[in-house]
Amino acid sequence: MTERERFIKALRREPIEGHCPTFELVFFLTLEAIGKIHVSQQSFSQWDQMSKAEQKMHFDYIADMYIETAEKYNHSAIFVHQNPDGFENIVRILETIREKSGDKYFIMMHGDSTFDIPNGNTMLDFSVRMYEDVEGLKKEAEARLNEKLEFAEQISKYNGLLDGFALCSDYCFNVNPFFSPASFSELIAPYLQRLIKGYRDLNFYSIKHSDGNIMPILDQIVECRPDAVHSLDPQGGIDLGEVKRLYGDKVALCGNVNCGLLQTGTEQEVIDDVRRSLRQGMEGWGYIFCTSNCAYTGLSLERYELMNRIWREEGIYKKSL
Repeated sequence: MTERERFIKALRREPIEGHCPTFELVFFLTLEAIGKIHVSQQSFSQWDQMSKAEQKMHFDYIADMYIETAEKYNHSAIFVHQNPDGFENIVRILETIREKSGDKYFIMMHGDSTFDIPNGNTMLDFSVRMYEDVEGLKKEAEARLNEKLEFAEQISKYNGLLDGFALCSDYCFNVNPFFSPASFSELIAPYLQRLIKGYRDLNFYSIKHSDGNIMPILDQIVECRPDAVHSLDPQGGIDLGEVKRLYGDKVALCGNVNCGLLQTGTEQEVIDDVRRSLRQGMEGWGYIFCTSNCAYTGLSLERYELMNRIWREEGIYKKSL
C-alpha cells in the first residue's frame, strides 16, 4: 500500500493495517530538518527574468524539498504552496513532484473560497457589512466560489496531478467562532457545501481546516460533507474523543496534538499528549495524525521529532481493531 492509498483509506474511514497515516498541513522547519529553505519563504520576484533552465532548477528544488520532508517523517501527504504563483507554474511544480515520486503521496493544495476571520485592518468594516450588506457579501462569496471551482476544473484536466484541496479559511478564535451559528449558516455554509460538492464531482477530496473552538459550528461544517476536518485544536477546547463520538461515523479527523505543549510543555507532557491523540483518534479508524495546526516557524524541531518518534513506535493499528 502506498502512502497515498493509506491516506485515502483514512479519509474514507476504512480499516488500515500498519501505521496510522500522518502529515502536516505545512512543515516550515525544512531548513533545519533537511537543509532546504521552505518555498513559502522564498521570493520569486524575478521569476519572469529567469531562463527556462534556471526555472527548472527551482522546480526541482521545490519538489525535492517536499519529497525529502515527506520521506524523513513518513508523511502520507504533501501540501503544495502556490509559489511561484501562476497556473502554469503550479502545474509544473505538481508535475515535477509526480515525476520524482510517482503516486506515492497524496498531493493537495489550498482551495478555500469561504470567508475567514478578517484581519485587524478589515475586521470592523467586515463586521458592519455582516449586518448592513449581507447581499453584497453573498455576491462576493459566489464570485470566490466560482473562481475556485474554475481552477479545480482546469487542474482536473491534468489527470492524477492533484488529489484534493485543504480548505484553510479559519473561522474561530480559541473561545468562540468569529461567525455566529446564524451568520455561518447564511454566509459560509451554503458556499462551503457547494465548494465541497464541486470538488467531489471533479474527483477531488476536501479537508476542512479551522483552528480554535469550532464546536458551535461543527455540526454545520460536517453537514457540508468534507472528507475530513483538520486541526481539532485543543487550545480551542476541542476534545478529540467527544468529536469522535459525535461525528466519527460521518467525517475523518486530522490533528489534535497540542501545539502549545509542543512549544512550551515538558517532554513528558508532549509524550502524554501524543499518546492521548493516538488513542482517541485511531479508535474506529478515520484518523490522520498531525499537530493541531502545523509545524510552524519557531517550533522546536527536536519536539516535532519526539512527536514523530512516538507515532512511529505506537501509531500502529493492531489486528484486534
